[in-house]
Amino acid sequence: MTSLRTLPAPASRPARRAALRERQDGITTAEYAVGTAAGAGLAGLLYKLLTGGFGDQLLKTLFDHVLGLLGIG
Repeated sequence: MTSLRTLPAPASRPARRAALRERQDGITTAEYAVGTAAGAGLAGLLYKLLTGGFGDQLLKTLFDHVLGLLGIG
């Protein structure tokens, strides 16, 4: 009978943890790559929104509202 496991079952808990770390070495790097790509995409979207006419109107409305709440504007 052929076993599908590539690693023998470690006897102790630290050995099991070490075996799991060896099998998941590249996962952290992939998670950082996805997070970096998502952050760059969001930054690009915000840049496009805020540098266009929509962004100008949004910022003007926001500042007018805040100044009105403070009693300055």
